[in-house]
Amino acid sequence: MPESFQDLNRSHPLMPIKDDVGLDDAQEIADRLAVLDQRTKEQEAYLETLSLLIERYEDKHHEIDTRRADPIKNLRFLLKQHAMTASQLGEILGQRQLGSKVLNGQRQLSKTHIQALCRYFKVGPAVFFEVS
Repeated sequence: MPESFQDLNRSHPLMPIKDDVGLDDAQEIADRLAVLDQRTKEQEAYLETLSLLIERYEDKHHEIDTRRADPIKNLRFLLKQHAMTASQLGEILGQRQLGSKVLNGQRQLSKTHIQALCRYFKVGPAVFFEVS
């Protein structure tokens, strides 16, 4: 994986994502950068910029319908889209083991958890509330 911003940009130029193929390509690169044990500052900057482009495309073309919200189903979708594990979810929630408990229905999401998830995934709280 290239270490400089310029080399990363040469291998995958930072441009607006036009279609789902471009989205898949961008996510693959973001995933490869995200799992590195250590990233350079330039890799961090590139990943942050690429993530913004991914989010912009997803917001425009893959909006989550919250009218019949199933909070756990929505959470699983977000985890899948970000290639995240239950442990990584737990880290966002403040306790590594909590991720699997929430996904398995053993624990409910608190207001604090929902706030943390909204900040992390950049979504509104309605995604995590059940609508009857």
